[in-house]
Amino acid sequence: MLDGAEAALGHIDILVNNAGSNCPQPIDEIKDEDWDRIMELNLTNIMRLTRALVPGMKERRWGRIIHISSVLGLGGKEGRGIYSSSKAGILGLTYSTALDLGPFNITVNSIAPGPFLTDLPKSLLNEEQQQGFSDRTAMGRWGDPKEIAGPALLLASDAGSYITGTCITVDGGVMAKVL
Repeated sequence: MLDGAEAALGHIDILVNNAGSNCPQPIDEIKDEDWDRIMELNLTNIMRLTRALVPGMKERRWGRIIHISSVLGLGGKEGRGIYSSSKAGILGLTYSTALDLGPFNITVNSIAPGPFLTDLPKSLLNEEQQQGFSDRTAMGRWGDPKEIAGPALLLASDAGSYITGTCITVDGGVMAKVL
């Protein structure tokens, strides 16, 4: 599959791993099949795609890898154990891979979005819950998916050439609130 993608698209030097799903369940109700499915989508596939594209980046001695994690990878929320674990795993993968690939001029970073009103939260949250997320931000609103573009562009460009092994939080100030 990846050979076909590179044949059609040419060399792939910038990879943005943006996949995610959620299956809210309290810890004592998590089903193994739900755990496996979310981990496969949110974490394992990110590792596989990265692993597949890294040899070409190493050969060319240039690349940018950006993983989309979540503020729920930095903290937790009740009933979000599977999702939080998978997104925290992305951060561990980011840090370790940045060390592996730095000598090849390949940067590896993560972006941890906070509440962005995409199809996933729209499908999981009622209006009251959506408002609760808005209220947790310093800005009092959900993020627009376009607001991730700037940080991603920075990390993908030469302007971000010395940024590696880190996570940029784009959350409207969610993590700034303690209580």
